[in-house]
Amino acid sequence: MNSKQTTEEKIKEAAKDIFMKKGYSATKTRDIAEHAGINLALLNYYFRSKEKLFNQIMMESMSSFFQGMIMVFMDKESDLEQKFIKIVDGYIEQIKQQPDTPLFILSEMQRNPDEFLSKMTKKLKIQDTILYQQLIAEIGKEKLESVNPIHFLVNLMSMTLFPFIAKSMLEHIGDINSQQFNALMEERKMLIPMWIKQMLR
Repeated sequence: MNSKQTTEEKIKEAAKDIFMKKGYSATKTRDIAEHAGINLALLNYYFRSKEKLFNQIMMESMSSFFQGMIMVFMDKESDLEQKFIKIVDGYIEQIKQQPDTPLFILSEMQRNPDEFLSKMTKKLKIQDTILYQQLIAEIGKEKLESVNPIHFLVNLMSMTLFPFIAKSMLEHIGDINSQQFNALMEERKMLIPMWIKQMLR
């Protein structure tokens, strides 16, 4: 890598660490510069603002994540239950590593959904996936056609993502701390696929 790439990567790695520890709102560019071992002027030269830096990191991370999810959807080797487990595990681990992910997605989808989706991945219809064929095999084509398969994705994603969006509220209502919340999310890695399987029946 040339010196420019090295500096950019150093800044992005430092930013990932700080954003994860403090969240987007509490992070200051000065914190990132200090963590990267550079001066603030150099950080501003490369990224100009905290928002631009955050957006670039999240776009790269989400693009990689969505490509991974497509591979799961198209995997011929794993069965339906294994796919559900991989999808749920992937989402939960992604958000644990980057807690601002759900709010970033919501923000980008509201601001410019077409641009966001075009950057994330190529257009793919669920009906063209191996997962869809396995749903047909599991519950029958006639039954599947009477219930839009998008419902399965909505249930899968909402059960996975919503707890992180409502984290503060759930911790307050449930009288639990962040460590206990994370333990609950680990439990959901196995519970959500079970619940989805029950829905199919």
